[in-house]
Amino acid sequence: MSELSTQPIEALQHFKGIDFPGDIRFGQILVTGPPGAGKSTLIVRLGGWSEEGYLDLGRKHWWRSEILSVRPREIHLGLPFRGLPNAVSVFDAEFLDRDPLPPVDFDRIVLPPRKRYFFSVDWYRRYVFEFLLPPAEVVFERRTERARHSTHPVDAQLSLEICAAQLDVFRRVAEHLHQQGFKVYLREGMDGRPRRFREPQSPP
Repeated sequence: MSELSTQPIEALQHFKGIDFPGDIRFGQILVTGPPGAGKSTLIVRLGGWSEEGYLDLGRKHWWRSEILSVRPREIHLGLPFRGLPNAVSVFDAEFLDRDPLPPVDFDRIVLPPRKRYFFSVDWYRRYVFEFLLPPAEVVFERRTERARHSTHPVDAQLSLEICAAQLDVFRRVAEHLHQQGFKVYLREGMDGRPRRFREPQSPP
């Protein structure tokens, strides 16, 4: 998969003092990213649903999941990886214990149907995916500090290389969802300006 370049979003609006793309609604936002990206902090500041929901993108009808009924929402992505029979998170042992770490199997990511009729739901416009992707060094520093206090079990297996690999997985998933026609943007942190991929989306 090619890595698309990104560009800052020019037209912005502000929710709770944070910059967001001007063409989205507050109730569309799904915040995701690897462990330590700052998802919970962002969602709490927005006043959204901070209890993490698990969304298996390899499962049929994930777009109808009850966890998506309340937004803004923080979500963990379950992803299909090559060589693994079931979707897992990037902090699960099934992913972390493989050497080398397996790539995402994009052919097994299930996509919602396209809008065909006037009264049909347009799933590609209902949700907006925010991918929170700080630099790997920032994530590693945050998670190292958390590990000292043993507050997050996902920090038990930790290295800069793992943080970088997890960020890369999410970057590639963001690009894939964008290419399939979803609304996707990325940012490094709450105070950072959101960015979009330069290449146009595939038409729904």
